[in-house]
Order: sequence, then structure tokens, then C-alpha cells
Amino acid sequence: MDNNLAKYIDHTLLKPNTTANQIFELCEEAREYGFASVCVNPHWVRYCYESLKETDVKVCTVIGFPLGATTTEVKSFETRLTIEQGAEEVDMVINVGALKSGDHDVVQQDIQAVVDAANGKALVKVIIETSLLTDDEKRTACQLAKAAGADFVKTSTGFSGGGATVEDITLMRQTVGPEMGVKASGGVRNQADAEAMIEAGATRIGASAGVDIVTGGQSNETY
Repeated sequence: MDNNLAKYIDHTLLKPNTTANQIFELCEEAREYGFASVCVNPHWVRYCYESLKETDVKVCTVIGFPLGATTTEVKSFETRLTIEQGAEEVDMVINVGALKSGDHDVVQQDIQAVVDAANGKALVKVIIETSLLTDDEKRTACQLAKAAGADFVKTSTGFSGGGATVEDITLMRQTVGPEMGVKASGGVRNQADAEAMIEAGATRIGASAGVDIVTGGQSNETY
């Protein structure tokens, strides 16, 4: 088992048909392997917090997920509520349509509202949904996230096709510089994938295949 890799991984389960038993197993695996966090939908935050509060594993949740098209006020409320319930990291989806419309102020204000709602109590990761963007749009999204004070930029939800690529991680790292986090998510299935993303500049990996990554297995999961 690669303990070093485990510390990069947000052990992820975001499918809509996820059951309580599966969340229990996710937390057990996170505890066993020492992952950075579990990443779950907001409904499961309180359960995961209670399960993992005596460990170093953080609880990560998603905001405005998976489309990013909910209102800023809803994203802000969701952020505050999930932090109250135990989330220590929040992965928000940008308003992709606003970005592609050139409404950059709207996008930055949307991110800023989540950063403000987190109020330093949780890391904010900004999902830019790379598979829907041109390279110029990816750069702009990263710049807006950085300007809004987010902690990370993240490639993908895993629900819009595509996923993390070495090229996108390289572009994102070059855009945000060395201080900001970069999270690769979507299609990271094995140890080689994870190591390639880290080499390109990723500081976190979002994957449902966390156990396979650290044990040298191979998953068919796309997220």
C-alpha cells in the first residue's frame, strides 16, 4: 500500500443511488487507508463527520453539484449548512453557462460568496468542469477562482463527460501558480494515473478508485 498516495486522495462517492451501507464502507476504507478525506453529497455529511471525527480523515462535500447552475444564494446557504454539519472541505461547481457567456463578474461573485460563507472554516475547491471549456476558458476560470480567494481549482464533477488529463492539470498549475491547490478528478483509476497527475502539478486526487490507487489495483470507475 502507498501511504504517500493515500494522503492525496479524496475518497469519493457521489452517485445518486448511493446507500447508507456504501457510505459506511467508504468511511471504513478511508479510516483504514488514511485518505485525505471522504467526498460525499451533502445528505451524508453529518453521518461521515460522526463516523470519522476521531480520525485525521476530513469530510468533503459538494456545492451546487453537479451542474453549478443553482443560484449564488443557494450555494452560499448550502456551504454554511454543510460546514455546520461537519464538512471541512467544500467542492463547488462554477456557473459554467455564465463563464461561457462571458459573464466573468457573475462567476467570480458566485465563487466569492462560497468563500465568504466558508469563512475560513473549510477549504474551498472550485470545480471548473474542464471537459466543457476551451483552454482560454479554463485559464479564465482558474484566474477567477484565485481572485475570489478559493483554495483549490478542480478539473471535473465526473458527471459531464471527460475528466482529468495531464494537459489540463499542467495548464491549471501554470495559471494559478505554486501556492494554490489543484485537484484532479474524473477518470483517475490507478496508481500510474495518480502519479502522472501529481507529477503534472496536482496536490489532490478525487477518485472513487482510492483503494485501487493505493493498493496497485485497476478500477473501471470513471470518477
